[in-house]
Amino acid sequence: MAQAHLTTPAGESHGSYGSYFIGFVLSVVLTAAAFAIVMMHGMSPTATIGAIAALAVIQVLVHLVFFLHLSTNSESRWNTMAFVFTVISVILLVGGTLFIMHDTSVNMMSR
Repeated sequence: MAQAHLTTPAGESHGSYGSYFIGFVLSVVLTAAAFAIVMMHGMSPTATIGAIAALAVIQVLVHLVFFLHLSTNSESRWNTMAFVFTVISVILLVGGTLFIMHDTSVNMMSR
């Protein structure tokens, strides 16, 4: 454990054990918070869904930063661009699917 960073044969840095531990702890805390929100029934259903969605977005960001090592530095620019392209593609695919399903439902119910 004398080595501070994990490296690949190409010499690329992949983070330290400390950063992995911080990411793991944050992931567990965010998961436990979402579970607690649902189990306590302290919010309205709309507020519960909003809180869980917010915690999910935060958890995705934690995973991207601490485990996938996406950042804005010049060394990982291509990885970040590939990730952004993937996110845009998924948003278009899911959004288009929901639009088509809604439009079909509306048109089928009107007859």
